[in-house]
Amino acid sequence: MQVKIRYFAWVREKVGVAEEMVTLPGTVMTIADVVVWLKSRGPEFEAAFVRADVVRAAIDQVHVKPAAAIAGAREIAFFPPVTGG
Repeated sequence: MQVKIRYFAWVREKVGVAEEMVTLPGTVMTIADVVVWLKSRGPEFEAAFVRADVVRAAIDQVHVKPAAAIAGAREIAFFPPVTGG
């Protein structure tokens, strides 16, 4: 499955790219699986997702939980939690 992955804020800084087109292995079925696969791609990805529990995700611009299925996704985005005041 080919999908665009976008990275924001410090996730982007650690990964070193803002977005990329990737072909995900057939075993990658959920957002959590995507994170595991990304972490296996190198130290920059491992560093970006060392605290995967705080990194948020969206599929086609809709916020989702780690267990969300990625079937049919065109875009997956990862970003840190946002605080404001």
